[in-house]
Amino acid sequence: MRLMVTGGAGFIGSNLIHYMMKKHPEYELVNVDVLTYAGNLHNLKSVEGDDRYTFLHGDIRDRAKLEPICREGVDAIVHLAAESHVDRSIEEPDIFVQTNVVGTQILLDLARQYNVSRFVHVSTDEVYGTLGSTGLFTENTPLAPNSPYSASKAGSDLMVRAYGETFGMHVNITRCSNNYGPYQFPEKLIPLMIQHAMQDLPLPVYGDGLNVRDWLYVEDHCCAIDLVLHGGAKGEVYNVGGRNERNNLQVVRTILDELGKPDSLIQFVEDRLGHDRRYAIDADKLRSTLGWEPKHDYESGIRETIRWYLSNPEWLASIKSGEYRRYNQSHEQDGG
Repeated sequence: MRLMVTGGAGFIGSNLIHYMMKKHPEYELVNVDVLTYAGNLHNLKSVEGDDRYTFLHGDIRDRAKLEPICREGVDAIVHLAAESHVDRSIEEPDIFVQTNVVGTQILLDLARQYNVSRFVHVSTDEVYGTLGSTGLFTENTPLAPNSPYSASKAGSDLMVRAYGETFGMHVNITRCSNNYGPYQFPEKLIPLMIQHAMQDLPLPVYGDGLNVRDWLYVEDHCCAIDLVLHGGAKGEVYNVGGRNERNNLQVVRTILDELGKPDSLIQFVEDRLGHDRRYAIDADKLRSTLGWEPKHDYESGIRETIRWYLSNPEWLASIKSGEYRRYNQSHEQDGG
C-alpha cells in the first residue's frame, strides 16, 4: 500500500507515521505537510533515511503541488492536516476555514480524480459541541460546534460525507477526544503544563479549571485510525475516546504530583471565549465492529507522557529557541 498522510509532521500525524511504519513494514508512506508553526520534522528524524518514507512540503490547498504524487498512485489517504488551536481560531477564523474546509475539498477532489481507494478523515469530538454533567457523544449526536475551529472541522466533515454520498467514494470519518503523548506542541494543555512545571513557572488554568475532557493516549488513537483504514465500513463515522474523563484541574495536579511540584504554581486566568464545559466519547461502535481497545488508561498514559518530556529536553528546547523551524526550512526545498 502507498499511504498518504497529510499533516504528518504534526503531533498525531508523526505518531501515526511511526506507528504505521512499525505495524506495516511493507507500506510506503508519503508525508504531506506545509510546516506551519506546529509542524516539526524533528518528530520524524528517525525515519528520514528510510526508503519507505517520503516527505513532500506542500499545502493541501495547493492542488498543483499535490497532483503529481496522486497521479503517480496513492492507495489511501489519512487526512490529519488542519489548523487545530481553538485560541488561534478565535483570533484568525478565516485561516481555519481556508485550511480545514477548502483544503479538505481540494484533497477529496484529487482522491476522486485519481481513484484513491480509501479516504480517512480525522476529525474531533468538538464538532458535537458541549455536554452537560451526564451523557456521551455518539456518532448520531447532532453537530453543534461552538468555536471557529470546531465549526471549520464540522464543515470539513460534511464535505467528506458529501463526496462519499455524491461520488461513491469510500470515506470514513473518525472523531477523537483530546489526545496527549510524545511530540505534542507545547501550546496544548498537557505539554504546556509539563514544561512550566519543569521550570517552576506558573501553570495558567482557564476559568475555574473544571472543564472536562476525555483523554486519549495518542498511540491508542493511531491504532484506531489503522483499524478504520483497513476495516471501516464505507461511509461510516467512528468515535474514538478513552473513557478517561478528567477536568483540567485534575490533569494539572496529576502533573504537579508526578514532578513533585507544589499546587501553588497553579494560576487561574480569564476563561477562554466559547469554552465548552465537557466532552465525553462513546466509542462502543469502534469496539464492537472493529475490535478496538485502548492499551493505556489515564494514569499510565500521563506517566509515560511526562517521562517522555523529561527524557527529551532537547525537543522542547528546539521549539523554545526556534531551532526546529530552521530544521524545517532546510527540508522545505528538497522535500526532505
